[in-house]
Amino acid sequence: MPSCCCYYPSCSYCILGDGCMMEGISNEACSLAGHWGLGKLIALYDDNRISIDGHTEISFTEDVAARFEALGWHVQHVQDGNTDFDGLRKAIANAKAVTDKPSLIKVSTLIGYGSPNKADTHDVHGAPLGPEETAATRENLKWPYGEFEVPQEVYDVMRSAVSKGATAEEGWKATLAAYKSKYPKEAEELEGLLSMKLPEGWEKALPTYTPEDKGLATRQYSQIMLNALAPVLPGLIGGSADLAPSNLTLMKMFGDFQKGSYAERNLRFGVREHGMGAIVNGIGRHNSGLIPYCATFYIFTDYMRAAMRMSALSEVGAIYVMTHDSIGLGEDGPTHQPVEHLASFRAMPNMLMVRPCGGNETAGAYKVAVANRNRPTTIALSRQGMPNLEGCSIEGVEKGAYVIHGGEGTPDVIIIGTGSELPLAIDAAKKLEADGTKVRVVSMPCWELFAQQSDEYKESVLPAAVTKRVAVEAGSSFGWERYIGTSGKFVGIDDFGASAPANILYEKYGITLDHVVEAAKSLL
Repeated sequence: MPSCCCYYPSCSYCILGDGCMMEGISNEACSLAGHWGLGKLIALYDDNRISIDGHTEISFTEDVAARFEALGWHVQHVQDGNTDFDGLRKAIANAKAVTDKPSLIKVSTLIGYGSPNKADTHDVHGAPLGPEETAATRENLKWPYGEFEVPQEVYDVMRSAVSKGATAEEGWKATLAAYKSKYPKEAEELEGLLSMKLPEGWEKALPTYTPEDKGLATRQYSQIMLNALAPVLPGLIGGSADLAPSNLTLMKMFGDFQKGSYAERNLRFGVREHGMGAIVNGIGRHNSGLIPYCATFYIFTDYMRAAMRMSALSEVGAIYVMTHDSIGLGEDGPTHQPVEHLASFRAMPNMLMVRPCGGNETAGAYKVAVANRNRPTTIALSRQGMPNLEGCSIEGVEKGAYVIHGGEGTPDVIIIGTGSELPLAIDAAKKLEADGTKVRVVSMPCWELFAQQSDEYKESVLPAAVTKRVAVEAGSSFGWERYIGTSGKFVGIDDFGASAPANILYEKYGITLDHVVEAAKSLL
């Protein structure tokens, strides 16, 4: 937006403990904060030198302040965080004055301050003092107030923030009004973002495909979707953990978000998967209308699963763009080939796990992901190409599963496929039909969305009377009994992969046309 007086004057604050500083994510995220020069980020480090096991000297003796200085942070130290309130206020004021780098305020404190027998021990780290020690602490601190009694002085200080906040809000409104008068178009966009509402008709930007269109890998379709949405979703922002050329996640109309160029929308996370996921959560929970996405190889969700789980728990509408979704990635071998990952994310509450086939289903995945602002979506995308199948649709993805072949009448057998194995399911159906078998093929890109549909719709797709079912997916069989039953057949992989070209691996692990046909025939 044009440079003017319209800005957010507030800072973002966080409080960290010794345990936070031990976690690897602190270095990942804080390294990026220093690199980006996030001058409105202020972290207060409660340095009480105690963890659950005891004093931190048993496992943590590094110079945290020196580490953060090396990361490009402005660092201060308040020696007595228990009583030096003026020193703490001064440190915060100093931090706010430094606008070209984030600030760390190391605040040395005594845990359990005032407790005669438990101060400076791990006994007070995660447990209450107990009645006797509480009484002793009250006496030691000369605290005359009863349980849950708050002194009037505290109320007065807290309530003063109400009038300060009202004054600040009036100032913001006046600034925004001046901005709207000078830059009406940009102000409309800003207010649209702050409303947390998606622009009307944004989904019309998503392209659709026919069987005549050349088939591509779904990671390539993902790139097309991102770049189609970039101009119509001003809040779309994200990037990859050092894999942008493989994940194909760059928005071509924008440059890189870097220190001094904060208007750009491509984030370069570097090899920091856990930090990347946490940053995406922060962007999503800021409630500023931004739509965050991030990307890496699907296998590397192992490095960031805690952040993805926090997205689901915290109802953050993050978009996880995960490419190289199966043994189909080929020669990188089993260290890079996801097997159990689809099952594990399907098991995660409030996570939408989408594995699309072709261009239309990839478009559907993005429509679902963008529309769900309080639910994260993981999109598993292929390295290998696949055709645009007749019947694949955006609307089908929105329902989680739908009939793509053989929808008339009652079938003898149902074949369920996802992603790159859906064409295999249709080819198997056609081969079985040549022998007189009536086959229905169901595309099931998202279990969670299908589970939300009405009983009538679910019955129309997977009739309860048709128990002869086969599922084909280049992943673990775990969980598929929900849809194929205990007597159904699964064609997939329940072992680690290997290093070889994709076609050889599919043959080795039996994910082939003949095996799908054989599985179906064994049920008839």
